[in-house]
Amino acid sequence: MQLSSSSGNTPRNGDPSPKVSVVIPTLNEERNLPHVFGKLPEGVDEVIVVDGGSVDRTVEVARELRSDVVVVQQTRTGKGNALACGFAACTGDIIVMIDADGSTDPAEIPLFVAELVNGAEFVKGSRFSKGGHSHDITRLRKLGNDGLNLVVNVLFGTKFTDLCYGYNAFWRRVVPVLDLPDVSLPRPADGSKLWGDGFEIETMINIRAAVDGMKVGEVGSIEHERIHGETNLNTFRDGFRVLRTIFSEYGRARGQRKARHRGTAAQVPAQPVPSDTAAATETTTARIPAQTSLEQIVNRPATPGRSRSESRPHVARINRGTREVGTRRTDDINARRARATLED
Repeated sequence: MQLSSSSGNTPRNGDPSPKVSVVIPTLNEERNLPHVFGKLPEGVDEVIVVDGGSVDRTVEVARELRSDVVVVQQTRTGKGNALACGFAACTGDIIVMIDADGSTDPAEIPLFVAELVNGAEFVKGSRFSKGGHSHDITRLRKLGNDGLNLVVNVLFGTKFTDLCYGYNAFWRRVVPVLDLPDVSLPRPADGSKLWGDGFEIETMINIRAAVDGMKVGEVGSIEHERIHGETNLNTFRDGFRVLRTIFSEYGRARGQRKARHRGTAAQVPAQPVPSDTAAATETTTARIPAQTSLEQIVNRPATPGRSRSESRPHVARINRGTREVGTRRTDDINARRARATLED
């Protein structure tokens, strides 16, 4: 399936097929890359291979398979840092993140792109929604994934079916909102990872997309077994890291909500103070807006005048955000970051 007829056209000038960039983190994946590159659909405009210091021929094989491949060396360690480096190098309208081990099927990319073109801002693959399946997950990992899903859905009012799957796609313009660790920061002296540099990156960006109020959709995806090599995933270590991420993001969301509330209250113009103390209290209270609940932030009410039938039901299943897909204002992004910094 062809994704774009011209790499110079974007949705902004009327072309329905946006430019697509695919980010592939790698570490000693030379034997898997021929399979992954061979299944990339026609029309992918840009392939970014982020190498984590491979000692085999990963980089050479990537260049042999695709002459226009962009090779980026990650600045620290961990999948999160690799993805952040890849996102920074992308020039396409849409970013798709897949794995280099053959577990994610590049042939499914058109399904993700179609959902984005039809109104979603962030689309995640799910092994457990309609059309999805996993040939790789163990019973223990499935149990852990279900538990983590439940915690996130309860805390954030979402309806994720597969929180920890790393097959996602989104418009490049939303990357600043995900607020990933700066790729230029040095690695900690003790050799540890910055928060967001590890496998927790997938959980982090899924939650941040939902909390921001983006239209988040799911696409049924089939996960295959790794073709060659061994996974770096550790069930217990990375499971607890994901759980820690969930509660960290919950605290972050609450802090941002409080900062927004304080900012809104501070912007209310001063009113004449009545002489009567009780009346003054009543007037002040009336001027301060009621605090919005987290449920309302994540799942915003429907836009007046738009019927449910106008939106694709499987795009709206994760949250009920209805903000139109469009270019996010830079000053709005900077304001979010400034409020988050003050809260910290």
